[in-house]
Amino acid sequence: MDAVVSFADVGKSFTLHLRDGARLPVIAGATLSVRAGECVVLGGASGTGKSSLLKMAYGNYRCEQGAIRIRDGGRVVDVARAEPREILDLRRRVVAYVSQFLRVIPRVGARAVVEAAGLEAGLDAGIARTRAAELLARLDLPERLWDLPPATFSGGEQQRVNIARGLIAERPLLLLDEPTASLDARNRAAVVELIRERRAAGAAILGIFHDADVRDAVATRIVDVAAFRAVVAA
Repeated sequence: MDAVVSFADVGKSFTLHLRDGARLPVIAGATLSVRAGECVVLGGASGTGKSSLLKMAYGNYRCEQGAIRIRDGGRVVDVARAEPREILDLRRRVVAYVSQFLRVIPRVGARAVVEAAGLEAGLDAGIARTRAAELLARLDLPERLWDLPPATFSGGEQQRVNIARGLIAERPLLLLDEPTASLDARNRAAVVELIRERRAAGAAILGIFHDADVRDAVATRIVDVAAFRAVVAA
């Protein structure tokens, strides 16, 4: 089976504008792939470029070298060379991304935030509302909070809303950037169950997990990103 997402010789540097435009290479020669039904976990110390790989796949960071190919039905899109409209289309239909932080419109209730993600992905309004309620309940967010804006929530409650947004539509590719970092053991277990269900349904999952127990519970493979560390010239 073809990979849902593949990185081929990917490289990334950052420009330090406060250091006279100095270039800081982070990743070089990153090559890996994720197939349907796999959960590939990016391992390695902080600063090795794990989150950068996810952000490049989602189109938030520019891929400077190599290719990041995402399968969209019968075609393949290279995110490194895609037009913005193509990337936005992939986000609507193919790629879901759960970051470490929740950024949403202020004063919009949590259930409406999750529903909106489903509507954007093409779900019927009734299905989006039902799935939003089911996910928030499974993630142990009290129903009395559903109509309150997430800005009033604790960090862990906001993260659960973020996870619900990412999982409401069954997209083929799921990118997870430390989704359980702010959660207690009970809610980590709920997220593990949801990830396993999505993997069993055929999603390709690429993730970063701070908690070793979560990583061990969901990973089919672990890729050490330190192998792709760029060499800084002396």
